[in-house]
Amino acid sequence: MTLIKSISGIRGTIGGKPGDGFNPPDIVKFASAFGTWLKGKSKSKKVVIGRDGRISGAMVKNLVTGALQAAGLNVVDLDLSTTPTVEIAVPEEKAAGGIIITASHNPKEWNALKLLNERGEFISAKDGEEVLSIAARETFDFVGVNHLGTVERNDSYIDRHIEKILKIPLVDTNVIRERKFNIVVDCVNSTGGIAVPRLLQSLGVANIIKMYCEPDGKFPHNPEPLPENLYEISKTVKKQKADLGIVVDPDVDRLCFVMDDGSMFGEEYTLVAIADYVLQHKKGNTVSNLSSTRALRDITEKHKGRYFGAAVGEVNVVEKMKEVKAVIGGEGNGGVIYPELHYGRDALAGIALFLTFLAKSKKSISLMRAQYPNYFMSKNKVVLSPEINVDEVLAKMREKYKNNPHTTVDGLKIDFEENWVHLRKSNTEPVIRIYAESPHASTAENIAKKIMRDIKELVKT
Repeated sequence: MTLIKSISGIRGTIGGKPGDGFNPPDIVKFASAFGTWLKGKSKSKKVVIGRDGRISGAMVKNLVTGALQAAGLNVVDLDLSTTPTVEIAVPEEKAAGGIIITASHNPKEWNALKLLNERGEFISAKDGEEVLSIAARETFDFVGVNHLGTVERNDSYIDRHIEKILKIPLVDTNVIRERKFNIVVDCVNSTGGIAVPRLLQSLGVANIIKMYCEPDGKFPHNPEPLPENLYEISKTVKKQKADLGIVVDPDVDRLCFVMDDGSMFGEEYTLVAIADYVLQHKKGNTVSNLSSTRALRDITEKHKGRYFGAAVGEVNVVEKMKEVKAVIGGEGNGGVIYPELHYGRDALAGIALFLTFLAKSKKSISLMRAQYPNYFMSKNKVVLSPEINVDEVLAKMREKYKNNPHTTVDGLKIDFEENWVHLRKSNTEPVIRIYAESPHASTAENIAKKIMRDIKELVKT
């Protein structure tokens, strides 16, 4: 069993003893800590909560609701919802914050609490440390029986979220309707099964073929939207002669597309294509994390904007986007952040912008993909013995490659003429993760292997 406490929340596997898994005492403890922290930060007594379709979702929601009520907070319960929908609801409700009950792309055994501030954005590292400190010290602030919080159920926010997307000036339902798209969707039996078909209908999509859209948490395959997990939708897109396939993760903040020939558009290229469309109409800057494809930089510079890299993690990307006034940003895992709507990864907004762009282009999705530069990424890791000082190893690697352009914003990223490699240390184990990218798959693999050899040589000496 696994329980991981971090500055962004608590996650783990269901079952086992307290402290060893994501279990009732741990859930109540952390929700109580967050409720106590919120009361010290805001005059509002409202908290918005929502959950994905996981089997454990209702159980976890009941525990979280009770803990927040005991802290004297009034719960606005969206129940089955999406991460971006909860993010939108928090400021709409003038709430002190929010909790999303989801383990994102993790398998069904996992669940988690994602914590939001009053803006509907993930709490900062500093705020997360304060919440963890309250939980560790158990300095909770519970109220008497006459001051217990209330619970209000609100099922309207997915529709309200869709309404906001339809009002985005760059979303054109007329051009989508005229294109008469035939689309297959795979929502991995989570809340995307509620939101995505509803959105597509509102956008005017002619025919929607639904796969795994029952939000019962019985994931039919690994829920991370990677090519190796998408065999069935690939086959269905070809069989149905569909224009494309759409895949989201369980909490609908990651988005990827399947092309008309059944091949993958590329999760890294979701943001690239949408940024291309946005930048054609809104000149400005872009941001992605340092482990995302260089193609976003290429597209940004083509449109006379500036690209900026941020440390891995949505909160870091959002912070950088605000700093440089980016018009679009996100992460290479299919996470699109469109600040005109809100500062959070939003697959629903991504779908609407992408379909508008595709419809206006009058191209097939495979022809659209062919217009972007091809980069190949190799993802690896080096496992070190516990006594090895990982920071020291990274410092020595920085010295070794000091003559190359590099950044230490998040680990060590080294740029070469056409290629790059990013070394990041794990926060939970003695591991260095290595991401390398190149226009050639073999080159990306060779760069990663060379860096791994370099690390092993440094460790030996």
